Amino acid sequence: PRLDLLIANAGLIDDAPLATLREEAWDQVLNVNLRGTFLTLRAALPLLREQAGQAILIGSRVARRGAAGQSAYAAAKAGLIALAQTAAREHGTEGIRCNVILPGFLETKMTAHITPERRAHILDEHLLNRFNTTEQAARTVAFLATLDHVSGQVFQLDSRLDRWT
Repeated sequence: PRLDLLIANAGLIDDAPLATLREEAWDQVLNVNLRGTFLTLRAALPLLREQAGQAILIGSRVARRGAAGQSAYAAAKAGLIALAQTAAREHGTEGIRCNVILPGFLETKMTAHITPERRAHILDEHLLNRFNTTEQAARTVAFLATLDHVSGQVFQLDSRLDRWT
């Protein structure tokens, strides 16, 4: 079997303020978003090594800045950045590349519950006054997969500006 590209796109939210977040919700969000990616990436390493393949992990902007009510999701997605950069360091000499994409706000089932007021506030943060699309995110994944000399990097795909911390 071949594995040239692993795309880890797990995403689960169970939002609640930290003070009221249930431990079960914390565990489930971290298990899906972080532990699942870890297990998949670890299992894929032998095949990625054979093809000098790469892994692209789909993260979130909240990994860098947090978000009220999203402590579990933010922690899990921040863990993906550390996981990708560690994998890049540990396996770069084997030809394996690992990067993270932060696609920005996308119109998906996961964001369907967001109120129109919150959606408008998020849109106001975008310099281009538009959200990214799943099609554009997929194009970026496909393009990144062609870059043989890029590893350990984090790519934010929307037009919101943040301080780099």
